[in-house]
Amino acid sequence: MSRRTFPAILLALGLATLAGCTSPSVITLNDGRELQTRDQPHYDAASGFYEFEQLDGTRAKVNKDQVSTIHEL
Repeated sequence: MSRRTFPAILLALGLATLAGCTSPSVITLNDGRELQTRDQPHYDAASGFYEFEQLDGTRAKVNKDQVSTIHEL
């Protein structure tokens, strides 16, 4: 192997591992709207909100009482 091939293989393997860790989800609200997330939403018990990152990269919060279901894609 050349000097550049081995680091390139390691980099590709690392990126593939990181990509496997994400689990896009869909949050369905009580009014029927659906919000797509990049990863599994995190529930903050202190505030009563689900926190997540939307597909465009912006952070968002949704009140627990507005959420009907959350499932992975």
